[in-house]
Amino acid sequence: MRLVAGLILVMLALLLVGCTHAADSPLSVVFIGWDGSQRAHVQEMLQRNELPTLAALSAEGTLVEVDVNNGATDTKAGWTQILTGYKPEVTGVYDNSHFQPVPQGYSVFERLEQHFGPENIATLAVVGKKNHIGKAAPQRIPLADLEQRIARAEERQNRKQVNRLKRLAAQAVEENGEKVVPVPGEPWYLAQNAVDLFENGLGANEKVGARALEELEKHKGDRLFFFIHFQEPDHAGHQHGENSQEYTDALKDDDAWTARIIEKLKALGRYETTLVYVVVDHGFDEGKTGHSYAPYVFVGTNDTTFVRRQGDRADIAAHVLKRFGVDLAAINPPLDGIPYDQEAPERRAPEVKPTAPQ
Repeated sequence: MRLVAGLILVMLALLLVGCTHAADSPLSVVFIGWDGSQRAHVQEMLQRNELPTLAALSAEGTLVEVDVNNGATDTKAGWTQILTGYKPEVTGVYDNSHFQPVPQGYSVFERLEQHFGPENIATLAVVGKKNHIGKAAPQRIPLADLEQRIARAEERQNRKQVNRLKRLAAQAVEENGEKVVPVPGEPWYLAQNAVDLFENGLGANEKVGARALEELEKHKGDRLFFFIHFQEPDHAGHQHGENSQEYTDALKDDDAWTARIIEKLKALGRYETTLVYVVVDHGFDEGKTGHSYAPYVFVGTNDTTFVRRQGDRADIAAHVLKRFGVDLAAINPPLDGIPYDQEAPERRAPEVKPTAPQ
């Protein structure tokens, strides 16, 4: 009997230690970006039980509708708002063609590094896309080089690239007797210096997901803010159209990789102290291969603190910073986003404009 009683006491002690450890574990946040995921398409897939991971995650917390009220419905504008909490007028990132580096200190990464101290949080970004979630320095491209690129694009009959390069060429200025085209630094050029890891241009979901799992293992004892970006729905939508099977399959692949990330968090014993958010930068024009005005997206999360209301992209950063204990009132300039645990002022519903070729 004494042996049994002793074993029971040991088991209770271990249980208490485990509970104390879980309670003491630092809160972490994982953003999983589903680039270009149209809300209506995702809702239809949820109804057909084709996105089981998103459904289960949202059942733990919530699925909230997000309507883009500020900025273009494209990648540069979308992820900049989501990862800063500001409108384009503050960051200077208006769309894929009109942008600049996000001002130093304005990103969620940098604010968390400042709040906790660099040694007390790991800030990570593992990104599929290269340029639209880019970190390249400002450039001055000789006009002659740009004209050669235009000629090659015309030979390939790549009308979209030809138009983009010609718009750049139109901005040429003369410097020291030579015509050059000034190209601003990409949005994350300044912020990358404060981030522990900012790796972009990885491409396919498989490469992004594999790298994400490696980083989770590497930082298994650290407080985390981790942005994991999957690009496949956006690429499939541009190549095959929003209503294509390829687009649906890409969303299924995002869901499957989200499952692997959650499984890894559970295997590491840290899921209970990690808030997971599936976030989206923009949708897609219905049945089309572009997203010239596609404002209807969503957030799916295991976070139970959300008020069910229509949100904006900038609200996501504000909510996450508040969940980490950052004093939003002390942030300057004040965030445009409003945390999701607060009711927001009524926002005018986006007006769907005629689509234009992307």
